[in-house]
Order: sequence, then C-alpha cells, then structure tokens
Amino acid sequence: MFGINYVLPTNIKRTFKTNYSLAQFYHISPISHCSQIGYLPGVLIGKNGSPQRPICLCSQNTLSHLHSPKMPLPTIIVPGYLESAIAYRQLEQSLLQLDIPTATVPLRRRDWLPTIGRPVTPIVQQLDRTVQQMLHKHNAAQVNLIGHSAGGWVSRIYLGDQPYSAPGKVTSCCWKAHSLVASLVTLGTPHISQERWTRRNLDFVTQNYPGAFYQSVRYICVAGKTIFGQRRPGGWLAYNSYQQTCGQGNTWGDGITPIAAAHLEGAENLVIPGVQHSPRSPGIWYGSPEPLKSWVQYLL
Repeated sequence: MFGINYVLPTNIKRTFKTNYSLAQFYHISPISHCSQIGYLPGVLIGKNGSPQRPICLCSQNTLSHLHSPKMPLPTIIVPGYLESAIAYRQLEQSLLQLDIPTATVPLRRRDWLPTIGRPVTPIVQQLDRTVQQMLHKHNAAQVNLIGHSAGGWVSRIYLGDQPYSAPGKVTSCCWKAHSLVASLVTLGTPHISQERWTRRNLDFVTQNYPGAFYQSVRYICVAGKTIFGQRRPGGWLAYNSYQQTCGQGNTWGDGITPIAAAHLEGAENLVIPGVQHSPRSPGIWYGSPEPLKSWVQYLL
C-alpha cells in the first residue's frame, strides 16, 4: 500500500498495515530510532528491494496506537435524504484504504419516496439489515455508523428503544440497536427542523432521545462553516434552508444545515470550514480526503 512493502513479525503485520496506512494518510514520517526500545525487528522495504528506515513502536511515538492489535470496527454509511448509496462510493473507498471495513446502506433514491412526510421505517429496516450483515461478515459485536444529513437522525431512531410508528398505526417498530453501535458520526445532520416534511420524525427523536442520549454510544457531530445565509444573491438558498431548519436564516452552515442544528448537547461537536453539504456539491464535502482527516480518528 502506498508503494511500500514491509517485513514484520507475523503477530503485528495486520495492525502495522492499518496504522502505517494512517501514517501516510496524515503525512506522518516513520522515525528511525527509539531510545526506549531501539529498533523494531523488521524494516520497510522499498520498491527496489533496498532496506528503508525501521519503524519505532515506542509509546511516545506519534504512532503509539500500533501497540494495540485491535482493528477498527466495521463502519456503515447511512445516506442522506433522497440520496442513493452510489454518491458515497468515494468516502467508502477512502475508509477501505485505511483498512476500515466499510459498507453503505444500499439505498436508491426512489427508496425514500414512500417516506416523504411519513415514517422512515423502510430506511431503518435497510439499515438494520446492513448492520446485521456486517456484524456477521466481520464476526464483530459492534459497528460504527456514519450518518450523512438525514442519515444521522435516521440512525438515532435505529438506536432507540421507543416504539416508532405512523400516527394511527397499530403496529410499531423498535430496533433497540444502541448496544450494537460504538460510535455515531453525523455529517451535516439537521438534528432539529421546522420543515413540515421532516419535523414529525425529528420531534420524535428530540423528545425521546435528546442530545447524546445513550452513554454507551459515542456521538460525534460534524458541522460545516461555509456559507452565511443572507437575503441576497448567493445566499438565498442557504438563508431559506437555515430558516426552515432552526428558525434563523442569518447564520453560518454548510449551505443546507446550519451549525446550530448540526450539533447535539453532550456530543463531541466539530466545525469544519469550507465544506459543502452534499457529496454531489461542487468542491469539497465532509467526506472529501482533507475534511475526512478531521473526524476519521473517531472510527479507530
């Protein structure tokens, strides 16, 4: 990977592969000597077969997490509203290159249509099937979730233990998946809304699972600071979207979701300047290589 092979003791090869990939991802250079334990009994081998610099496993080294043989948990990407799985292919591939087992809930755009103004039960059911498949495939007890936009609050419904159904319906669903999820990363998720198509679902989430509700789950909420909403050319779309989401149009956000709505009380809340809301937006979005560096650590 990255044009470099390595010779390492068998018991640490897999862990080293993952974390050396991360070192390259973060542009961290291996160091050649450790005053505490000396050289690692294995060296990097360049393309031409010549020995390169040894790697240090000292706890003081930037790559100190190489000591742990623990591999990243399987990760599942939950698409945003009216979005399909194909839009997240680049993000999925970026995570796979870091040896993070990753899959996207296999949604098509038309799968969202029955949920407009209604419960998102069909979407949560597909999320549950994907989680179960990844748990079985990787023999894991837990997964991490990445929820983009509406995928974030859909994931919070999935975690919950309260019956979820449409008004007047006799039957309801309850997934109680909080024990299966180690971390939930939300990207540009509107955790509140005054918009009529989504308000009923978000009111359900807010009333039943306020803030970072489950202590066993690590919540990471990522917002973008890119466009200031204002009533003038270039700011109208953002202004209207922010207004319908949090009731204030003159504020910062990613062009769709204002910062005020993208964060949760009790969560680890991040703001990334310059990111657009959608993977289909021009320029960079939350899952592009550079912004990814700000939050990928929470999946490790």
